[in-house]
Amino acid sequence: MLINSGCCLVQQLLFKLSQSHIITILFISIFFFLVLLILGIRKSYKLKKENDKLNKIEGFDMDEANKTYKDFRDGHLYE
Repeated sequence: MLINSGCCLVQQLLFKLSQSHIITILFISIFFFLVLLILGIRKSYKLKKENDKLNKIEGFDMDEANKTYKDFRDGHLYE
């Protein structure tokens, strides 16, 4: 008896949600994720612009960034 009443309650709830309510919820969800996407693209653009600006600074030397790896463990007794 309890299972049947729970099942009927779920069916009644689903039937009370009309198609217009479902579409409204869908549009709100799409709008929310679209705003997040736009904010993410904007943030990515700003970070790329700032990175380009920092790369143009005179003190930045590309040779320092491309140096080969130097083993720093020579002075330690690792076994």
